[in-house]
Amino acid sequence: MDWFVDVLEFIGQQILNVPAYLIGIITAVGLIALKRSSGQVIGGGLKAALGFLILGAGANVVVASLSPLGDIILDVTGAQGVIPTNEVITAIASEKYGAQSAYVLVLGFLVMLALARFTPLRYIFLTGHHMVFMALMLTVVLSVGLDDKNDWVVVIVGALLLGAIMVVMPAFAQPWTRKITGDDSLAIGHFGTLGYIAAGAAGQAVGKKSRSTEEIDFPQGLKFLRDSMVATALSMVLIYEVFVVWGLIASPDTTKEILGSPDAGAAVMAGLAQALQFGVGVAIILYGVRTVLGELVPAFQGIAEKVVPGAKPALDIPIVFPFGANAVLIGFLSSFAGGLVTLGLLALWLEPAFGLALILPGMVPHFFTGGGAGVYGNATGGRRGAAVGGFINGVLITLLPALLLKVFGEFGFSNSTFGDADFGWFGTLLGTSLLAGAGVGIVLCVLIGVVLVVAASIFQVKVVDAGWKPGAHRDELLAQEDAAAAAAAAADKEPPATE
Repeated sequence: MDWFVDVLEFIGQQILNVPAYLIGIITAVGLIALKRSSGQVIGGGLKAALGFLILGAGANVVVASLSPLGDIILDVTGAQGVIPTNEVITAIASEKYGAQSAYVLVLGFLVMLALARFTPLRYIFLTGHHMVFMALMLTVVLSVGLDDKNDWVVVIVGALLLGAIMVVMPAFAQPWTRKITGDDSLAIGHFGTLGYIAAGAAGQAVGKKSRSTEEIDFPQGLKFLRDSMVATALSMVLIYEVFVVWGLIASPDTTKEILGSPDAGAAVMAGLAQALQFGVGVAIILYGVRTVLGELVPAFQGIAEKVVPGAKPALDIPIVFPFGANAVLIGFLSSFAGGLVTLGLLALWLEPAFGLALILPGMVPHFFTGGGAGVYGNATGGRRGAAVGGFINGVLITLLPALLLKVFGEFGFSNSTFGDADFGWFGTLLGTSLLAGAGVGIVLCVLIGVVLVVAASIFQVKVVDAGWKPGAHRDELLAQEDAAAAAAAAADKEPPATE
């Protein structure tokens, strides 16, 4: 029987413990369940595995480009500088926790299907990369809180929490999502949802008679910022060069040594090269993610449709971008501004007082979540709502990642973290609960999941299903203005009365 034990050990350590292989196997099993051909099963499994390996290669490029920047920021400010990029921290953390997170991902998807089938929360979360990100974030937080003592407890609790959060957040955002799309056919499945809800609520508070952003004509020269790859590279160039110049002024010898440059001019150009390398690394990572999801999501989606017929698909945030193209740009710029203001707050007060890291504005989270927040704010508060909603989102995705790093253990020193709002509040809440001790902490984490599901179910029945429309009062005021304007215009066009 020794040979049998050896075979099991080989499978466990050399196959199932390698995330790329495990993702490939999971994808193949899903395709088999959908009765795909053998060629599709083999090809899909291989593509998913290759995508995961591509993701890791891109992470190496990004980490190499971030390291000098982190060293320079630490040298000139004495504070840790972190750029929140979901793909980057996922790729880094996958090296240690990838296999566990894969189990959390699969079991969490099954938990989500069960909750969608047997509770009022009939949402199927189909944004695959955010499933992967949240599964890994939960694995890291739970593993750190339990000191890596019990892998299966991490997997089981992580799966329960993942399944819960994937049906809870679409439900809480659904009234605002429905306001944007005009019907109840889809939901938002993206873990920036707290920012979108905050933006929608802010729009209701400040918008009143503010007109829609879509009545504005933006200059063509600014529309290039809608390309996230260009925006990411540009932002990194600006961030890198600001700190390189700062370093050359405050600590020139150390800065030149970090960048391996003989003089100031070479250091500036080295900073430019590193910033562009960051853009290249992110592009590689995104390609790897798309390759994985191109095979993994269809397998999950097909299974979901068979298990929970009639459920709403919860999709990625760009699904709302066509409903407010100008709002996307306003929200993005406002979110970036909010990030800068909060960065200043961190540097001047929160870092010295509480040891919170400096969270640098990352263009990927600010573009996608800020743009989404702009659309949600515009739906309830027009131009003011888009601007204020985007700004609030920027504050959230700067402050919350700083708090999350406090429960991230060794990964608090990776120069990257999860950038979207739900990772921040959910991970911090769970990590803080685990400070009470392993046993009590696990009970508290499970209780958090139960409370969220119950609260969301009540919200679904009492608010969403009841047809509540956020921003309805503003709609009435604008409709009255439009009617009055139309009546005045009609009166002006009437011919003068004749005898």
